Amino acid sequence: MCVRSRMYRWLTAALVVGSLLAAGLASAQQIPADEPAFTAFVAARIQAVVRNPQVVIKGPLTLSVGSLQANLDRVYAFCKANASGCAREIETYVGGVVATTANVKDPPTKAALRIVVRSTDYMRQASREFESAATIPTRPLADGLVIVPVLDSPRSVRIFNDKHRAALGLTSDQVFDIAIANLRKSLKPLMSAAKPAVPGQFGTLKGDYYATSRLALIDSWAPLAQAQGGVLIVAAPTPDLVLYSGEDSSAALDALRTFVRNVMARTPKPLSGALLRWTPKGWQSVR
Repeated sequence: MCVRSRMYRWLTAALVVGSLLAAGLASAQQIPADEPAFTAFVAARIQAVVRNPQVVIKGPLTLSVGSLQANLDRVYAFCKANASGCAREIETYVGGVVATTANVKDPPTKAALRIVVRSTDYMRQASREFESAATIPTRPLADGLVIVPVLDSPRSVRIFNDKHRAALGLTSDQVFDIAIANLRKSLKPLMSAAKPAVPGQFGTLKGDYYATSRLALIDSWAPLAQAQGGVLIVAAPTPDLVLYSGEDSSAALDALRTFVRNVMARTPKPLSGALLRWTPKGWQSVR
């Protein structure tokens, strides 16, 4: 699908997945502004939904939910800067906690392995939000982006860690090899999902949880690059959106950067503002 580069007032509502808990949204006026009260408010929202395990306040912006530790730093910072979106972001966060606790004890399987693309900053924050004694393996992809193995299930997607790896008896390399192979099998061919972008337009891949995961399948982008005369510039402003262009003039790159900034400014979960050029050996940063 293509959209004209001048369409900067893009309706980002189509990019944000609605929370399953939307019916329980609290009004922004009810959400406390100070850290201790905010922490207690979110703890009560989580406890009302999970029932078990018990939610305990460990300190300002820090909770324990059973064996998990949940930090509220990112949600609190978002709420301070975006009062109108605060209630929905809290419910999205609560939904994530619910999904995590629901299958935290499910045994890992090789068939469930997939990979996602996340920023290095996000992974640092995630390790604080949901602390674990186990290490989360990552591999660099390009310019502040890494690929991360996950366990996909009908209920949720869980970050894969070294405890899961040990339970499966796999090496780190085997984990990534299996996860990438599973991802490749689960996705339809790129050229059936992405049409070549014509001059003056951007192409988009969106709406799929694994849309940006395609960036890890370097070879799969070759036909699109070839169809665009050998030029393929991409950006991943959110985890479920890839923008791409067949132009690399200064004007085209500036337009894409502006579009990316606008998208990122309107989502609570931005991914990356980097522009990347496809090569057969991998993605290169565009400065």
